Amino acid sequence: MIIKIEAIVREEKMEDVKEALNGIGVNGITVSQVIGCGTQRGYTEVVRGTEIDIMMQPKVKFEIVVSSEEWEEKVIKTVRESAYTGEVGDGKIFSYEIRNAVKIRTNETGYDAVQGTI
Repeated sequence: MIIKIEAIVREEKMEDVKEALNGIGVNGITVSQVIGCGTQRGYTEVVRGTEIDIMMQPKVKFEIVVSSEEWEEKVIKTVRESAYTGEVGDGKIFSYEIRNAVKIRTNETGYDAVQGTI
């Protein structure tokens, strides 16, 4: 089974999460800067004397593809622990099955394509 985990976390937790994933042996991650909103619903800021609502918060999205449910559990636990502050806006983690994967260089597919990653 191939599983993709997406974790959206606070910007200031990016290094903590990255180091924690490295610490458990995760070799392949993709990190993107994203914006979005959840329960937190943004904040109000004064710009040139006018109050404006900033609905979208800057976040960081980690994408990790793993080759087993065991690794899925390890990665989710690690991200959850390293991204936690206890405040609204800590983020979300999603995981789902991938139908297929192809390693471009070798043309390996499925489990073999991601095995070198984890």
